[in-house]
Amino acid sequence: MKPEDPDTVIRIVISESMDAPAVAQLAREFDVDYRPSLMDDPQALGKALATADAWIVRNRTQVRGELLAAAGRLRVVGRLGVGLDNIDLEACRSRNIRVFPAVGANAESVAEYVVAVAMVLLRGAYFSTAAVAAGRWPRAMLSQGHEIAGKTLGLVGFGSIGQVTAAKAKALGLRVVAFDPGVSADDPAWSRHGVERVDLDALLAGSDVVSLHVPLVAATRGLLDAGRLARMKKGSVLVNTARGGIVDEAALAKALQEGHLGGAALDVFDDEPLGAGGPLGEAPNLILTPHIAGVTAESNERVSGIVARLVAEALGS
Repeated sequence: MKPEDPDTVIRIVISESMDAPAVAQLAREFDVDYRPSLMDDPQALGKALATADAWIVRNRTQVRGELLAAAGRLRVVGRLGVGLDNIDLEACRSRNIRVFPAVGANAESVAEYVVAVAMVLLRGAYFSTAAVAAGRWPRAMLSQGHEIAGKTLGLVGFGSIGQVTAAKAKALGLRVVAFDPGVSADDPAWSRHGVERVDLDALLAGSDVVSLHVPLVAATRGLLDAGRLARMKKGSVLVNTARGGIVDEAALAKALQEGHLGGAALDVFDDEPLGAGGPLGEAPNLILTPHIAGVTAESNERVSGIVARLVAEALGS
């Protein structure tokens, strides 16, 4: 049998983890190089990309610079998630490389995370296991928590994830307001979800929980700086599942230490992994998770399946 011409084989490089059935689906039709840790070896990744027609990544792989330049045949980038700040979109556009994020596929997971950590932080009663197991009984101290029903949730960003979060919050009895200049005042999403459109200052001043759902772009970098954190309602809670860089981490730590904010949950950071010894390490009432708000067994299956389909369709067109 005559060997296949390597120039005619359609190759896909997957440099981070992807759900196994989706990888198998692609492998039935294309030559797939699936190495989840490939992004940690730039030299090997650059070599693999030299003959790649498609490149599938999560959020850690940087689709830019020398690596992108090495991918001379690249036609398609699949993003296992929704944020695109790790992809040089302008360079992709200039080379007619199509970029496919998994829009909406992890919205349920993120929305559940937001509601769950907000309830934990408002109640303040779920960190007593060690004390109770040791024979202490901090009942009086832990009886001052708050119910989530009747509180106000402020969404900074009202796209697909923000809207799913709003629906879950409304079901729990919260009032929901949102700020998003990209969603027009006459968009039916406002009335469909029963959400009030407000400006950012009003949202910060009036919300018991503020949740961020915006991309990291020039206009949102440092959006919640020391000044805006100071405008937040005293005792309120901040949740960031969007991107590090939107919140000033040092200013947030100070707001928590001084008692202005009642708590915070961060799933994303300026630098990932988060380095040891930073200001967040000393802050009270703080939940830190390693960029997993949108990653569950169910969402990974959805995200991987959607990206596999979009990439396959693009390569076949």
